[in-house]
Amino acid sequence: MVYMTKTQQEQKHQMMVNEPINKLIVRMAIPTVIAMLVTSIYNMADTYFVSQLGTSASGAVGVVFPLMTMIQAIGFLFGNGGGSTVSRYLGAKRDVEAQQVASTAFFASIFFGGLLTVFGLYFLDDLINLLGATDTIFPYAYQYGSYILFGAPYMAASFTLNNLLRGQGNAFYSMIGITIGGVLNIILDPIFIFALNFETAGAAIATIISQFVSFCILFYMINSKRSLARISFKNISFKKTILREIVKVGMPSFYRQGLASIANVMLNTQAAFYGDPTVAAMSIVSRIYMFIFATSLGLGQGYQPVCGYNYGAKEYKRVKQAFWFFVKTVTIIFVIVSSIAIIFAPSILAIFRKNDPEVIAIGSKALRFYSLSLPLLSWTLACNMTSQSTGKSLYATAISISQQGLFFIPIIYFLPRYLGLTAIQIGIPLANLLTFMLSIPIGIKLLKEFNHPKK
Repeated sequence: MVYMTKTQQEQKHQMMVNEPINKLIVRMAIPTVIAMLVTSIYNMADTYFVSQLGTSASGAVGVVFPLMTMIQAIGFLFGNGGGSTVSRYLGAKRDVEAQQVASTAFFASIFFGGLLTVFGLYFLDDLINLLGATDTIFPYAYQYGSYILFGAPYMAASFTLNNLLRGQGNAFYSMIGITIGGVLNIILDPIFIFALNFETAGAAIATIISQFVSFCILFYMINSKRSLARISFKNISFKKTILREIVKVGMPSFYRQGLASIANVMLNTQAAFYGDPTVAAMSIVSRIYMFIFATSLGLGQGYQPVCGYNYGAKEYKRVKQAFWFFVKTVTIIFVIVSSIAIIFAPSILAIFRKNDPEVIAIGSKALRFYSLSLPLLSWTLACNMTSQSTGKSLYATAISISQQGLFFIPIIYFLPRYLGLTAIQIGIPLANLLTFMLSIPIGIKLLKEFNHPKK
């Protein structure tokens, strides 16, 4: 294997700390935006194809979504924790420790993903019921969830590899792995669901096959000659400093995704009181919302290594420039896309369930509420991602816990008693508003710290 030379490493370092911020973030973000859009598209493809089987089948995808979120939580714990630490270590030219972080994070994600598979399959019946399945949705959710659990170890590891590649500035290679897997998923979905008549199980089988292909590509890429932090058993480290840094930085992502999983379970449970059409409608809206959200997440994933690398190199002025560029760009994107979603909400819902007016009516109202709150998230995302990229995990944890835990879970538990179905439709937007208000002082404090960094 050919490794990157010292000259190539120095060239990369110079690019990260000297290239104009706007140009650098766009360069880093283009592949991550493409990757996020492809991921969202094939998630929507699952929802679209399964929705053709009926309202209950469509609801099953939403019921199992919290399980997918928990797999992501494991991958993001070690991926964001490892990726952010790798970027700061590389910025500080601590290359050996960066490789130890990458290897430790990768193998930890496989191990904990494997634990989720074992316990999830053993308690599968109880798990599907816990996730909020109605009697009619249960058989579809059981089929879908059982296959998804088999892929948990390498799916979690794929999320980790994706973040490790981005953390060292190799977002293009991350994009290749995710895009190929996403395109394959879209191709396999109709084959397994309809041609082979596997129905809901077919969507899950298509997902775990395509995710395994992505995993193999990402693993190859992180061990290629262009990688600065490669994976190997010999680089696994049990040093407290390394383990603590990975977990400390990664925990906000784990809290966010873990609480999102719990929140989705509660959303499904509350929606189930209003019948399968409500579960199906909220499942579809969640996928559309994530598709709209994907561009900002992709831009943020291009922003984070730039932020972390320059923070590690003590280029604090560039960190502030990157922060404001991210906020302004994401705000513009959200305003444009949200406006489109608000105007054409019924037509968008009809793509999935054109002969189901009840699903369209419930989903259109929810999508409009969701879209109204999106522009607020540009500031919240910037504060969260900046905190995580610079190792200020307390701020990132506060934002992550508040959005899903402090705000959304109580809202979705108590508000339906007074507002009924409307509470389910406005739960996420209201939580977004409250989180935005919380993140204002956090962002101001962050920016002040970059003006006067601690020695």
